Amino acid sequence: MDLPDLPHAQSPYHALLGVHLAEWRDGHAKLVCDTAAQHANRSGIVHGGLILSMMDQAAAFAGLWCPDPARVRRAVTLDLDGRFTGQAAIGTRLVAEGRVVTGGRNVFFARTEVFDAAGTLLAFGASTHRYRAGSGDPMGVPVEG
Repeated sequence: MDLPDLPHAQSPYHALLGVHLAEWRDGHAKLVCDTAAQHANRSGIVHGGLILSMMDQAAAFAGLWCPDPARVRRAVTLDLDGRFTGQAAIGTRLVAEGRVVTGGRNVFFARTEVFDAAGTLLAFGASTHRYRAGSGDPMGVPVEG
């Protein structure tokens, strides 16, 4: 899927990590990261913080889809729970998929899974997010210039 150029959907933190939005639609988001030396922990494998960052961002994006590229939705994470089920070698492509489970006017709940390129589950979790002002509306708010 070709994603439109959405500068307001970019995060300097995630850009620094090399995390990219690969798919985005209502209730679902997929992020990818091609890991490299800077993603290693002291044991020489992918740092768990990268995996948790991908989980958080995939879950948030899943609840923030807005069909109008001139508008945006924003949220803050209230809770993030992650469980690691495997480890990844440096050089592995990571894929995080977030899905909205349910939500209301101000809060939504999501589940996320992170896989390696072979499809092995590396981590899973759940999170709670609160919409920022105006973002509970599926049409979002105008992008600030």
